[in-house]
Amino acid sequence: MGLGIILWLIIPSFLLSGAEEILSVESSISPLRLSRGEEGKVILKFSLKEGTEITPQPSFIIEFVPNEELVFPKNFFTASDLDIEVLTEKGKEYLNLNKPIEIPFTVSLKAKRGIHRLEGKVKYFAFSKMEGWCFKSSSKFRATFSTRLTVKKKY
Repeated sequence: MGLGIILWLIIPSFLLSGAEEILSVESSISPLRLSRGEEGKVILKFSLKEGTEITPQPSFIIEFVPNEELVFPKNFFTASDLDIEVLTEKGKEYLNLNKPIEIPFTVSLKAKRGIHRLEGKVKYFAFSKMEGWCFKSSSKFRATFSTRLTVKKKY
């Protein structure tokens, strides 16, 4: 095999294995126990590999796997939808992901009682301040929650 083919096989797998380490997502749902019709929020906390940042453009997108128990106002959310602060350093823009992101939802009136799992992923473009590379990737997340058969009364 030629050197070019070997590098073509090795480099992508190296980049992909490192991609999971660039952005990790910790997710939770508040409150943990929900009633039908109740409002709640998904809370996402991010950790970035040292020396890397996430660009606002091309889009930073948070998507949820369809879930019958939770109703979101949209199918996906961008950095601008969530009012994530954009910082600039040496002419390069990046997202301030130091604060948790909260995404609201309502529990479906047809939600089944029990323990459920919400899954999603964050699509992003990361760049290295030191090394100068840019990388498109995604990070998956999941959170568990439980639902009751009772309906939340609005006062």
